[in-house]
Amino acid sequence: MLRILLADDHEIVRRGLKELLEEQAGWTVCAEAANGREAVERAIQSRPQVAVLDFSMPELNGLEATRRIRQAAPETEVLIFTMHESEELIREVLAAGARGYVLKSDATRQLIPAVESVSRHMPYFSGRVSAVVLDGFLKGRSTQPVALGAERLTSREREIMQLLAEGNSNKAIASRLDLSVKTVETHRAAIMRKLELNSLAEIVRFAVRNHIIQP
Repeated sequence: MLRILLADDHEIVRRGLKELLEEQAGWTVCAEAANGREAVERAIQSRPQVAVLDFSMPELNGLEATRRIRQAAPETEVLIFTMHESEELIREVLAAGARGYVLKSDATRQLIPAVESVSRHMPYFSGRVSAVVLDGFLKGRSTQPVALGAERLTSREREIMQLLAEGNSNKAIASRLDLSVKTVETHRAAIMRKLELNSLAEIVRFAVRNHIIQP
């Protein structure tokens, strides 16, 4: 039995993906999540062989969720499922530990072989993503991820930055993460110092530019 976790903040998308995946003999969607934090929790609880993660999710995006899943449940392979195809983003998620990367526009044809491949611990990229990666290789660009700035932050700081960019107050973040407001304020100051940002508006612009949140 191949156990799969689905994480996407759109219920209709999850429903369609679940139907597609469970048409395969011996495959089951053992858990679902509507945001990145839930995805990490469900991965730890259910230990699926494959986690299919949307990149643009609230609370924790697919990049940060991938890092945490690979750290807490290394037996779970991660397949990123997204509309984004920038070379920098692809390299970032691969460096975070994702095994595959499929564009949503290619889902009907390529999701099944992608899940099958990563379940065998083999990489899989949809056609256009392969072309982007190969183009970067042929042009001599480093296979190491480009530092987008957020890499200077701790995991907690990246999490708080996303929540701030999504419009949450310090008090709301403190409640959600079970922290004191003072601790959140300290993290917020560290984020702004490390990224050389001067306002919440600049945090939001940074998050949008680096695909941490959707505009």
